[in-house]
Amino acid sequence: MEITDIKAQLTLAQVLNHYGLKPDKHQRLRCPFHEDRTPSLQLYYKTHTAYCFSSNCKTHGKSLDVIDFILHKEGCTKHEAIEKAKAMLQGNSSGDAPQTKAAVLLKMFTYFRNAVHNSKPAQEYIKGRNLDYGRLEIGYNSGQFHHGSRRDEALIKSCLEVGLLQDRGLTAKTGEKAYGVFGKYCLVFALRSRADKITGLYFRSTVNESDQRHYYLANREGLYPGYPKPGTKKLILTEAIIDAASLLQQETVITEQFAVLSGYGTNGLTTEHQAAIKDLPELEELVFYFDGDQAGQEAVSKYAVLLHRDLPQVKISVVQTPEKEDVNSLLQGHEPEILMQLINERTPFLFSVEKSVEKEKAAGRLSPVFPETGQKQQPEYVLNTGNPNNIMFTGLAATYAVKGGVKPQLDSLKIALQIISGHRDYRCKLDLYEYKQLQQVAETATEILGSRRDLVEQDLMQLTNLLEAYREQYLQQGQSPTAKQSIKVPEASAKECIRFLQQPDLLSRFNQLIGKAGVTGEEVNRIFLFVIATSYKMPQTLHGLIQGSSGSGKTRLLKIISSLMPPEDVKRFTRVTESSFYNYGEYDLQNKLLCFEDVDGLKEEAQLALRELQSNDILISSTSVKSEEGHIRSAERTVRGPVATLSCTTRGEYYEDNISRCFLIAVDESREQTQRVISYQNNRAAGEINEKQERETENFIQNCVRLLQPCPVINPYANKIKLPPEAHKIRRLNEMYQSIVRQVTILNQYQRQKDGQGRLITQKEDMQTACEILFESILLKVDELDGSLRQFYEQLKSFVQPKGKDYEFNRFEVRAATGVSKTQQHYYIGRLVGLEYIKQFGFANRGFKYKIAHWDNMAALRTRIKEDLKGQLQNL
Repeated sequence: MEITDIKAQLTLAQVLNHYGLKPDKHQRLRCPFHEDRTPSLQLYYKTHTAYCFSSNCKTHGKSLDVIDFILHKEGCTKHEAIEKAKAMLQGNSSGDAPQTKAAVLLKMFTYFRNAVHNSKPAQEYIKGRNLDYGRLEIGYNSGQFHHGSRRDEALIKSCLEVGLLQDRGLTAKTGEKAYGVFGKYCLVFALRSRADKITGLYFRSTVNESDQRHYYLANREGLYPGYPKPGTKKLILTEAIIDAASLLQQETVITEQFAVLSGYGTNGLTTEHQAAIKDLPELEELVFYFDGDQAGQEAVSKYAVLLHRDLPQVKISVVQTPEKEDVNSLLQGHEPEILMQLINERTPFLFSVEKSVEKEKAAGRLSPVFPETGQKQQPEYVLNTGNPNNIMFTGLAATYAVKGGVKPQLDSLKIALQIISGHRDYRCKLDLYEYKQLQQVAETATEILGSRRDLVEQDLMQLTNLLEAYREQYLQQGQSPTAKQSIKVPEASAKECIRFLQQPDLLSRFNQLIGKAGVTGEEVNRIFLFVIATSYKMPQTLHGLIQGSSGSGKTRLLKIISSLMPPEDVKRFTRVTESSFYNYGEYDLQNKLLCFEDVDGLKEEAQLALRELQSNDILISSTSVKSEEGHIRSAERTVRGPVATLSCTTRGEYYEDNISRCFLIAVDESREQTQRVISYQNNRAAGEINEKQERETENFIQNCVRLLQPCPVINPYANKIKLPPEAHKIRRLNEMYQSIVRQVTILNQYQRQKDGQGRLITQKEDMQTACEILFESILLKVDELDGSLRQFYEQLKSFVQPKGKDYEFNRFEVRAATGVSKTQQHYYIGRLVGLEYIKQFGFANRGFKYKIAHWDNMAALRTRIKEDLKGQLQNL
């Protein structure tokens, strides 16, 4: 990096900030290079130089740039000063840490302040506002700080992070990437933290006087001109920053007696403002100096009540600003003395009860005062939320009913309200955050119901506080204030279901019921899928992947099993877009059963989201949202699980990551199963199937599932069973096996004992049942071939074996022997050739011949694994 580059990029403000030097309002310092009682070092931010006017200084007579300043401050060589300057450019003296947000904003605000000196339009606008940019910290954003020779990728990156630049995907005429500039052609004011660091910027448009004129960086932090000093006794609150700047300019008249703090508009007295005011231990008086219009008066009334409630000992006064005037307009049209004159004429703020008394006095209708017989008790305000769609509140003047509950959006508090007093009532809709609406409702209710207006208004304010607390409570619990509806099992049905759940050999009985519900054959697969599906209510859920060729009945199997679950907890999908999972509400999918009739159609992004839900039970995505001001900002979206899933696929081998998370279920595609399915279809068409009984069985199983409750489980036999080590991803398979054992135990929860901590204790029968229903899935994990391909290969071996192991065959013979379609056969043979289970001979124009190359013995492997598991179970 050249010296000219260092001087162009390193600002004098950065150097001063690094050494903790802060100039006075005239940009002067006590010179750090000699003994200096009065400030003699003048700073020139425009040229980033300094000059000491003292003849006692060794630098006298020489203008110091940033490198010279470092050289004399450190007492080092020129080379060392250059290296130190390079390190400062990288964020700190060591050059390791990136620039903080405060450092970036300080650098940019210094640039904006310097830009005022070079911008005639900015100077004219400031002068037209009767402000002095030499005495105030005012900047100007011309939108050129990242152009031409000033283009610095590190600076651009920092500005993108803090929001001064926006990436809109544009390209400049030069071919370089172009950026949108936030707050272009605006005056710039710094918002400061309690530590006096710049943490935000306010932009005031100089070209737009009719529409939107005020802009803040996203996640607004800081106050203008800064946090009041702890010793502040009198504080002036203004409506706008430019009004506060107008008062700060009157140094000898106003700022010696008062501290000044700006709000951010009529609705902009934020919690940060309120906290800063509450933290002033010596505060005696709070003065509102807002605009002289209706909005300003309403804002004063709103915030005076709010602050008086927290600071009852502080006097609250109001400056009577002339109608349609504000602080800055007064400064433009009058002599500056008018500002102090109006402050001296300020009046105490009258609260609602005091106002009523004043009006009664004026009208000569003051009610007589009766002596109190005892100390007055403060009423206890409570919300009745027994019905969340009809929240009741009893106040001082009437009873209030909030119809339809409370919406979760925090930017408003819109309600449908019924005010009841005696036999009369008044209904309305209002936003409790709109003080003007609240006043109008109180006035109308007073006329209709005959109640006291001040009491109705007080009730509505109290109702606002209670509803805010109520909404916050539910949002913290992750729920909407609208109650989550759940179906309660009728008492008679519940007793019948519990008797069933208490019977021995429960899973066999469930298996029989599933057959009555419409599943023909598939005895092992259907109970296995049922166990997986019922896990959706539990903290540790299970996932099933059904493999089968097209038309094998896998989708029907999924539909029937999912229909046995309570419908309110099941979500079925035929298509899922790439980002749809990320757009659910935070708890929309929690403890749901997700069913995918054709998981082959999921795009890669959707598959990734599904895998994350299956493994981590949560999705957290960073996305862009538009704020109320129309600015794009980043936000987090969270979707929580856990979820259980059932999916169908014809191409299981494509889902390697999914297979490791799921239990594999291969649909029975044998001729015997085909005959059973055809027989069922014929009987149904002939009216021999009792469809009403199927529906009754379905409802009965749904009620049984509703009665199952999540319970912790301990398995004293967990270390006794060892799965085949050759299984695919044995670590995850072992965890899934323990999950199946846990779920079988939970299904038997009405028969199992609990330990002292309320945990269900797994029995030997649960281990045996889990092994029986999981056996085929374990084989699929061990087997290199997926379920459908394995069935085809076994049929092929059965056809070839009688003819000799060296027999060569063609595709016509394969189709005749297995009965599969041409397309399916082409797929299967291609897979087997690729895996080198069969060899291919010949040429395409003459027809291919095939020969089995690998005669594996799956039957022997099946027997060995089965005997091994059986022996382990017997030794329990």
